[in-house]
Amino acid sequence: MGSITLNRVGKAYKSYSRRIYRLLDWFHPWRATRAHLTWVVQDVSFTVSPGEALGIIGLNGAGKSTLLKMIAGTSIATSGSIRTEGRIAAILELGMGFHPEFTGRQNVLMSGSLLGLNTNELIALMPAIEEFAEIGEYFDQPLRVYSSGMQMRLAFSIATARRPDILIVDEALSVGDAYFQHKSFERIRQFNGLGTTLLLVSHDKSAIVSVCQRAALLSGGKLVSIGNAEEVMDFYNASLANHQTQSIEKITLADGRIQTISGSFEATVQSIALINELDQVIEVVNVGQTVRLVVEVAIYQDIECLVFGYGIKDRFGRVIFGTNTAILQRTIENAKAGQRFRIEAQFTVSLGVGNYSIQTALTSTDTHLANNYEWRELALVFTVVNTNKPYFEGTNWMNPAVTTIPVPPHNIL
Repeated sequence: MGSITLNRVGKAYKSYSRRIYRLLDWFHPWRATRAHLTWVVQDVSFTVSPGEALGIIGLNGAGKSTLLKMIAGTSIATSGSIRTEGRIAAILELGMGFHPEFTGRQNVLMSGSLLGLNTNELIALMPAIEEFAEIGEYFDQPLRVYSSGMQMRLAFSIATARRPDILIVDEALSVGDAYFQHKSFERIRQFNGLGTTLLLVSHDKSAIVSVCQRAALLSGGKLVSIGNAEEVMDFYNASLANHQTQSIEKITLADGRIQTISGSFEATVQSIALINELDQVIEVVNVGQTVRLVVEVAIYQDIECLVFGYGIKDRFGRVIFGTNTAILQRTIENAKAGQRFRIEAQFTVSLGVGNYSIQTALTSTDTHLANNYEWRELALVFTVVNTNKPYFEGTNWMNPAVTTIPVPPHNIL
C-alpha cells in the first residue's frame, strides 16, 4: 500500500549575477554561496494515507508541478524530507520518458522500464497497453508524428498498465479528448477503489471533488489550505478574485460542513428560500415538483450593474446547473444604496433522489472575477425525494415516454 509523508519540503533554484560566481560555488561549496535563491515551494507538510486520493490545486505558478516532481523523485527537494512507500507511477509532462524517434511500442519498453517494470513484464502487458491507448497503426510509428492527445493516451496507458501503489497525475489529461478523459478517470477511480493512493492536479473542479476525498491548495509555493475537497475548492474559487478588496469568511454549519462566503459586500443576499405551489417554504422537494427560488438582496453602495447568479450542486460539490441574470438578460441597472430587490427563479426539480445545495453570486458581470460583491457557498440546502414517480437511477429525472412497436418479419431472399 502506498503512503506519502512530506515534512517541511521546499524547493529553491539558484541564480547568479555573474557567471564566475557559479564557478566559485562549484569549487568552493563550503564557503557562503553567492547565489540568489528563488523558492518555488516552501515549507509544505502533509500526509497521504494508503488508498487516499488527494487533489492538488492552485493557480499557474503555485508550485503544484514542482511538488509532484519531488514526490515522484524526478527532482530533489532543497529542504525538508519526503517519504514514500510503494511503487510510484507518474504522468507529469507530455513526452517525459519518451524518445521522439522511437515507435510507440519501443517507447513502451523504454518508458515502462523507468517505472520499474522489466522487459518480460512489458512484453506481456504490451497487448493491453496497445488496446487501452487506442491509437491504431500509430502504435508502430515514431512518436514525433503523434499529436499531444495521442502522446497522452500512450503515457497514461503505460503508467497504468499495472496498478501502482501510488499514482501521480499532473494536468496532462487535460489535453486528451472527452472520450479518453472519461475512460482514464474510470481507471483512476477503479485503481483508487482497489487501494491505489492518488495525487491529482487539475483545474477541473468536478474532477477533483468526484475523485478526491481531500484537496490541498497551494499559493506562491506555500500550502494555504488542506481538507475536505469540496470545502477547499470553494475556498479556492473565492480566492480567484483576491485582487479585489474583499474578504473570505468560513462558517461551520450545524451539519459540520464549511460554508465559504467571499466578496466586497456592496450587495449581499439577505434571505433565500425554496417556495412550493402553496407559497410555503420547503426543504424537501419531490422529483418533478415545480418550485420558486426566492432571494432577497440588499444594496449597500450604488452599483451600476448588478448580476445575480445561482448554481445547484450535488452532494459531491459538482455544479449540475447554473445560470445568472446576465445570461438571461435580467440584470439590475443603477441599483442605489439602501434598496432591496426580490429575485425569483421558477423551475422544475428534474433531479434524482439525494441532497443538494445552492450557491449564490452577486457580481457586475457573468463571472465573479471583475467585481465579486458576494459569493456564498451552501446558501441553501435541500433534499429531493421520490414519492410518486417510477424508480430510476441517476441524478436527473427525464420522464421518458417509451413505446414498443412490433416489427414485421423481414423478407429473406
